[in-house]
Amino acid sequence: MNATYHEDHGVDAGAPLLELVDIHAAYGSIEVLHGIDLVVPQGAVVALLGPNGAGKSTILKVASGLLTPTSGEVRIAGRNVVGAPADQLARLGMCTIPEGRGIFPNLTVRENLWMATMAGVPLAEVEEIAYARFPRLGERRKQLAGTMSGGEQQMLSMARALSVNPSILLLDELSMGLAPLVVANLYEIVAQVSKEGVSILVSEQFARTVLGIAQYAAIVLHGNVTRVGTPAELEDELSAAYLGS
Repeated sequence: MNATYHEDHGVDAGAPLLELVDIHAAYGSIEVLHGIDLVVPQGAVVALLGPNGAGKSTILKVASGLLTPTSGEVRIAGRNVVGAPADQLARLGMCTIPEGRGIFPNLTVRENLWMATMAGVPLAEVEEIAYARFPRLGERRKQLAGTMSGGEQQMLSMARALSVNPSILLLDELSMGLAPLVVANLYEIVAQVSKEGVSILVSEQFARTVLGIAQYAAIVLHGNVTRVGTPAELEDELSAAYLGS
């Protein structure tokens, strides 16, 4: 375990649910994040916006514990969790839906959901939650996940994540490769989840797909957060020239 993780750092109930403080991160000798400060309040959707290569996915990797920062802190409810193992982050309520969906294509829908029981939730409960939120998955529970449409695979990925009742959800490029109508439906689910109190940090290259449900947005360029505000406050800067339409 990384020595920078402090298990005795108590949880501050008044702190933001997820907070990145002066995060620097590198791949090898090349620094790619240059002092990221970011706050995700409870029940809020915060969108990371910017072009490919801006650093959005790296921010999510640091937040999720997949990449250890060279300096700075990742805090969950005020607790520094840099260096914490994945199971510890899961117990603290963090769940990640990676770019590319992260499902098992050669397993059925039901077998994919069974993987979520490793967190201690019974399969019957996992299925009940998943099929209530995504009825189409219930219709395809015996189907191999890899034979479903991209949108259905993304639903499965979300269903598996949400079945463990996370308090923090990290989403990386939810819209990638999907039709606009499917994306709109998925983001309706994301909005509903946030209303249930889940804090959500989502990376998107195409700003318009997420701004309808985000309370806050952060523009990321060249490994820096250049501006944070509400979608209305950032409207002039969210130009199609570099964020997409």
